[in-house]
Formats: sequence, structure tokens, C-alpha cells
Amino acid sequence: MKSAKGIENLAFVPSSPDILRRLSASPSEIEISAFSSDPQKENSQPQELQKPQEPQKSPEPSLPSAPPNVSEEQLRSLSLSEFEEGPCGWRNFHPQCLQRFNTPRGFLLCYCLLAVTQGIVVNGLVNISISTIEKRYEMKSFLTGLISSSYDISFCLLSLFVSFFGERGHKPRWLAFAAFMIGLGALVFSLPQFFSGKYKLGSLFKDTCVTASNSTSCTSSTSSLSNYLYVFILGQLLLGAGGTPLYTLGTAFLDDSVPTHKSSLYIGTGYAMSILGPAIGYVLGGQLLTMYIDVAVEESTDVTEDDPRWLGAWWIGFLLSWIFAWSLIIPFSCFPKHLPGTAEIQAGKTSQAHQSNGNADAKFGKTIKDFPAALKNLMKNAVFMCLVLSTSSEALITTGFATFLPKFIENQFGLTSSFAATLGGAVLIPGAALGQILGGFLVSKFKMTCKNAMKFALFTSGVAFTLSFVFIYANCENEPFAGVSESYNGTGELGSLIAPCNANCNCLRSYYYPVCGGGVQYFSPCFAGCSNTVSHRKPKVYYNCSCIERKTEITSTAETLGFEAKAGKCETHCANLPIFLCIFFIIIIFTFMASTPITVSILRCVNHRQRSLALGIQFMFLRLLGTIPGPIIFGFTIDSTCILWDINDCGIKGACWIYDNIKMAHMLVAISVTCKVITIFFNGFAILLYRPPPPATDVSFHNENSVVTNVLAEQDLNKVVKEG
Repeated sequence: MKSAKGIENLAFVPSSPDILRRLSASPSEIEISAFSSDPQKENSQPQELQKPQEPQKSPEPSLPSAPPNVSEEQLRSLSLSEFEEGPCGWRNFHPQCLQRFNTPRGFLLCYCLLAVTQGIVVNGLVNISISTIEKRYEMKSFLTGLISSSYDISFCLLSLFVSFFGERGHKPRWLAFAAFMIGLGALVFSLPQFFSGKYKLGSLFKDTCVTASNSTSCTSSTSSLSNYLYVFILGQLLLGAGGTPLYTLGTAFLDDSVPTHKSSLYIGTGYAMSILGPAIGYVLGGQLLTMYIDVAVEESTDVTEDDPRWLGAWWIGFLLSWIFAWSLIIPFSCFPKHLPGTAEIQAGKTSQAHQSNGNADAKFGKTIKDFPAALKNLMKNAVFMCLVLSTSSEALITTGFATFLPKFIENQFGLTSSFAATLGGAVLIPGAALGQILGGFLVSKFKMTCKNAMKFALFTSGVAFTLSFVFIYANCENEPFAGVSESYNGTGELGSLIAPCNANCNCLRSYYYPVCGGGVQYFSPCFAGCSNTVSHRKPKVYYNCSCIERKTEITSTAETLGFEAKAGKCETHCANLPIFLCIFFIIIIFTFMASTPITVSILRCVNHRQRSLALGIQFMFLRLLGTIPGPIIFGFTIDSTCILWDINDCGIKGACWIYDNIKMAHMLVAISVTCKVITIFFNGFAILLYRPPPPATDVSFHNENSVVTNVLAEQDLNKVVKEG
């Protein structure tokens, strides 16, 4: 945008077919040509290039030829150096076989592989290993929560600086650094396994009713194993340092290398692969947890996965990710600073930056002194900030559901933890990936402008908001639970798990192992008064249970014919699960369909030179306002619906065992609707505030920088003349 104050939205200089003529312009003619409103006149009358005309005779004066001692090859070399396009390779070594990958698709392939690796480690292996790490290294839940949050803390601290300085740097090399840090973080995260010694099994806990005391005394003890907390935090900090360039500079590099209408498709594909990573991480981590933690130890044959003392080999996945991440360093390091054809692509792009009152200086953003001013410049962009707040609100509910959807399914529909986690992953991962790809494809297919992309995101958010009320109708009431909602055959009191039938069993409330008998669920076989079990049957069954009404005494000889209770929760009579999963899958698709259009809108509505910094600010706010508080808010809300807590012998409240299903569903609807309203509000406000460049004004990236281009070009040209 050109104004009396100067030139807004300065971008880096693209090369174009007429760059040689611009480089040969004299200083007196540079300013006139820069403000020409008709670029076609620059290509007319080629004969006049040999002789300058008077400015009064033509709206655009012709350009003189280059000095005779400067060759055309020197000028072409000078123009191409602005983007440093080059072959794929290292220094003077450029194998021909690598040149076929020196394209946007080749870079996208490497980008996707690194995004998948990062997703496998950060959102897959770490999450599925947390409970095992908590048991192995004797940590409390809030400490493992600190481990999980360390990645976001690192990302927030580094995102602004990496995106600011990386914008003018060699972005593929920054991604090579990202691959190195992700691999190093994965390696460091696995180190405690090799320095903590062999895992020692404790004594086997008896889950049936026994007269001998199972209880433990109230003693507080500390273990040196918990000191490995700092190693895990260091690993997460390193992973955060690697993830920062990936999602800021990597996204900006993709946007640089392809035409505007294809950018959304490439970005959407890259983001979809980052969602695929956690799915692979969960599958890989789940399979590795079926192996004993100390793989080469013979003692592993003495315990099975059903044994509470079992711990799986959580660390193997991190070693595999370390090797794979470091194998990507070489491909990224061989890419040039800009892919071949970038200059021509940039010359054909048109700025869609939001027109505000601020102007950028030509040398703005090249030193650390410009960093505060660069932040202020973006913060004053009202459209950009509205989009950032919109994505932050959306991130809050997506991360909240990603964390607690399995728990919601488990409690609402009476499923096991593993099956609920499988269903949750089967809905979240494909839905999110499909939404990302669909959003990018539709924006690319219809060649949406910045404003139309925002409108499309507003529409998809509106659909997701409407469907969010499914939680009110697709919920289930709690099944009968002895001591909570049902008495022990008319004895005992509601709210107490102790009744005359199990008073002498010395049961522990810290050992939750639900069994179902007579259509009623019991906290554990001990609280059901079961004195005998058949361990070789699947699921495990119990008999001679004093708290379950029975007609005849069951003996050991009849153990294969009948039983009074079986391990697991009672089968629910609620049939809303299929409806819930289908509608929630659609919600996820429409929610993530808005992600790529919003990212593209952010890239378009800011100064071209500040796109990486804009993404850095977006991800910082997204974590500060979304991914960090999201699980905390969801967890606090879900805990408020608890009706039975774990209380140990010291009287300390632990985890929640039973929730009020109806209240939980209503509370989650309240959070979802509130966040969706905030998302829609800021998205709609951004559309109202957005002011595109006037359609009659040529604001291509090339013409935005004509003055700067030619001033710098003249200086470089004079240098070439002197050296020639």
C-alpha cells in the first residue's frame, strides 16, 4: 500500500523478468519508476532502453542500459542472489540425484516426516508413558503434570525469538536444527532407564477379602528416583526447542515456495501429518508397553500384564524416535535458502495485508533492536490479534478433549480405560487429520482470498458450535454402585464403602479394581466380600462374596460352572455411544477445518516480512491461553463432578473413582459453548475489521519494494562496476 507517509507492508524483494532493467536504472529515475501505477508500461518500447527520455514526455521514463563493463550474467547473478536459489546439496557437492527433490513437494515430504516424528514423541509417547513413569520413578501426579507442561513452556519462551531471527535466516537449516533438538530431546528423555538400575518388583497384592490386614501405615517416604524428574523436564525443554522452528519457520517456508492458491493445501497437509504423529505414537507406545520394562531380565516371565506390578518398556519408542529424527538432519541441510522458482512465484503474488495506520521501514526487522518494535507492530494489527485469540480459544477445548475424552467415554458408557482410549483416538485423530486436509483443499480449490478464508472458518466454527449440544442428549445415567448409589443389600450407608458384610476384610480404598455382581458394581473384590477367585479365567471371576446376595454356596469344584462376580464394570444399558461418536466425529472435522484457513489468513493479513514472527506470536498465545490452561480447566471442571474420591490411610485425597455422569456432560457443554462463542466472536470481528488493499492499486510484493529494491540494487551494481 502506497501512502503519503511511505510504503506499507514491505516484503523481501522478488526477482522478476524485468529485474535486469530495474537494476540498470539511474538514481534519478528510481523513485519515479517505483511509484508507477501501470507496470505494463515498463515492458513497452524496448528500443527506448538505449536512450533516456524526458520525464515530461511519458508517465514512466524509460530505463538506461547497464554500464558497458557490467555483463548481463553479472546482473542476473546479482538479482538471483536476493533469494539465494540454488541446487540441492552441500557447498560444491550437488549430486544430480538430489535435484529431483529440490522442489516444494520434496521439502513437504521432509517437513511431514519431521512433523510426524515430533507428534509421535511429544503427543504420543510422552502421554502414554506418563503413568508408567509415575510408578517407576515414584512421582506424584502434579510432578508428571509438570513434565507434560515443560514442552509448552519451552515453546512459549523460544517461539518469538526463533521466528523473528529465523525469518531472515536459512529456514531449511533451522529445520535441520529442529530435527537435531527433537532427536536430542527424545534421547535425553529415555536416559533415566539406563541410570536408574533394574526395576524391583514388590510383593503381590491380594485383591480378595482376607482377615490379615492389607492396609499400610501412614508413612511418608522419599525416594532418590524422583530426582530423575529434572532429566525428564530437560528432555521436554529440548523437544520444545525443536518444535518451535518446525511450526513457525517451516510453515513460512512452505508459504514462500508455492503460489498463493496452493499454500493452504501444503500447510494443511503438513498440519495433518502432525496430527497423525500422536496416533502412531499411541499405537507404538501401546505395543511397547506389552514388553517388560527390563527387556533382558528373566524376572519378566514371572509377571503378566494383568499384574498390578507390571511396567512396560516405555523407553524404546524414544530411542527409535531419536534415530529417525537425526536421520532427517541431512535432508534438511541440503536444501538451499530458497527453492528454485521462489523468486518468480513471489513476483506473481499480491499482498493482502490488512491496511492499518502503521508503516514499516525498509531496514526494519534486521537487528535485535527492532524486536520490540516488531512485536508492537503486530500487536497493533487488530485483525491478526482477533485471529490469534480465536485460535487460542479453539485450542483450549481441543486440547481439553484430547486429554479427557477417553475419561468421558469411560465413565459415561461404562467402558474399560483401554477401550475408551482406543475409541477416543479413533474419533479424534482421523477427524482432526481429515478436517485439516479438507480445510486446506477447499481454500486451495476455490482460491479463497484472505477475507473469504476467514468467512469459511467462521462457517465451520458455527457448524461445530451447533453440534456441541450433543453432550446434553448423548449422556448416560450412572449404573448402580454399592455404597455410592446403592446399598449393600439393605445394609450400610450411602456414601460409605464399608458395610457389615465387608467390615472384617481390611479393604483399601486406594486399590480400585471394579467388579460386577448381581447387576451392581463394587469398588473391588474385597469390598464385595469375595474370598475366592479363579485367576486363569478371562475375565477374572470371584465367588463366595459375602456382600452379593446368593442362593447357594459355591465350592471350588463348581468354580468353572458359576461365579458371583467378574472383573470389570457392569455392562451399561445406555445405547447412546454410537450416536455420540458419530456426531462428535463430525464436530472434530468441522473444528479442524477452520485451522488451515485461519493459519493462511494470518499469513496474508500481516506484513510479508513478519509472517514467521506472526506465527511465533500465534503459537505463544495459543499455548498461554489454550493448550496450557485447557487441560487444567477441563480437569478442574471434571473433578467438580466427582462423587467418590480415593482417600489413603493418611487421609489425603487422591484420584476420583466415580463421577456424576449427567453433571459432567452439562459442565463440558458449558465449556464447549463458551469457547465456541469466543471463537466465533473474534473470527467475525476480524472479518469486520479487515481492510484489504484497494483493488485499483498494484500492491504486489514486487511493487511494494520497488524503492528499496532499486536503491539496494544500485549500491550492489556500483560494487560490481568497481570490481569489474
